[in-house]
Amino acid sequence: MQAKSICFIGGGNMAQAIVFGLLKQHYQADKITVCDPNAEKLKLFAQKGVQIVDTRLNQKSAVENAEVLLLAVKPQVLAEACQALSAVDFSKKLVISIAAGISITRLHALLPSAKQIVRVMPNTPALVSEGMSGLFAEADLISEFKQFTEDLLSAVGKTCWVDQESDMHSITAGSGSSPAYFFLFMEAMQQTLLNMNLDENTARLLVQQSALGAAKMVSENPDIPIATLRENVTSKGGTTAAALSVFNQQHLQDIVQQAMQACVERSQQMEKLF
Repeated sequence: MQAKSICFIGGGNMAQAIVFGLLKQHYQADKITVCDPNAEKLKLFAQKGVQIVDTRLNQKSAVENAEVLLLAVKPQVLAEACQALSAVDFSKKLVISIAAGISITRLHALLPSAKQIVRVMPNTPALVSEGMSGLFAEADLISEFKQFTEDLLSAVGKTCWVDQESDMHSITAGSGSSPAYFFLFMEAMQQTLLNMNLDENTARLLVQQSALGAAKMVSENPDIPIATLRENVTSKGGTTAAALSVFNQQHLQDIVQQAMQACVERSQQMEKLF
């Protein structure tokens, strides 16, 4: 991947996941600058050799010197962050936004000089190079920038492009937020094992290794439907069947659908709010 100079606005969890993931893939630390007002967050990046800038001091200069701007702030403060950059000429820069629910149209309004914008919905497993990112850009995005964005996110996981921006809401529900769904399920399993008097280390090991193994079986058997993998574990009248019966009685499928739909609806609301 061509190493362009990247300036991150915001040093929160997602920025950390991407930056540290890139560094694990041997991306040049001196090509990365992170701007954030939080000294503790900046210290984390500085320890890795990344350039740091307090946003209250010299952010404009850092952005001007970068080839790529990556907006990694919360949606509710994105407008304020962009206002501080209004004097910068973005006409020859690539702008990447990972702010949930913020449309390309809104980004153009916030940064009028920006011509090349990519909207990305990543997720935190990028920190361990197992991220999943959905990407969208308008048809006039030049091929060099499209390839760079794909390479950038591919360095910390897998990517997929969508043809319609409205699909980014589904991406948010399917990957952006979904690690938390799995963590919640794993947390509930671990707590149940603790209630069954297993020690904490054993309970966690049982849950995390089983989750890892299940995910690997899915990824390494792309031609086998997930439903079939489930059926292969489920003997009629056996222990697994007893557990799944409870999930079905409690309408797990409906719960998942309602939860993911709530995620989509919130993403749609945020698009109008910010």
